[in-house]
Amino acid sequence: MTKSSKGSDYSSITLNAAIGFLGVLLFILIFALVTRLVYPRIVADRADPDPALISNVIQIEVLNGCGVPGLATAYTGTLRSYGFDVVETGNFDHFNIENTFVVSRSRNRENAKRVASAIGISEERVILEQSHEYYLDVTLVLGSDYESLNL
Repeated sequence: MTKSSKGSDYSSITLNAAIGFLGVLLFILIFALVTRLVYPRIVADRADPDPALISNVIQIEVLNGCGVPGLATAYTGTLRSYGFDVVETGNFDHFNIENTFVVSRSRNRENAKRVASAIGISEERVILEQSHEYYLDVTLVLGSDYESLNL
């Protein structure tokens, strides 16, 4: 075999691999198009979702408001054992929170009251702050009184 035939073998293998890859990609795109045409996406006309479709699981964000390292993460397991879905943990915007409080992010204030009752704080510390930017039900901000909670 000459040097030029080795180069042409390599380029033909590369060309065939590229054609094969593009063929598979084309097949996937055609399949996606046909699937979209056969099974169109259904868009709801209503702004308010059907209450029957809303899950009973309360999604919670737990934030550390007193500065104890790892506090929000430490209470995640306990909250999950109560049946809550902890979807996010982190720090509050400052660490001088004395009393733990619950923020209701959805229209259903009862979810926030259930969280408050489960952890042993009064309903007076439930704040309503509805926002369409949040995709969770409740934010729990742990304060310096975290040792007195049912967590």
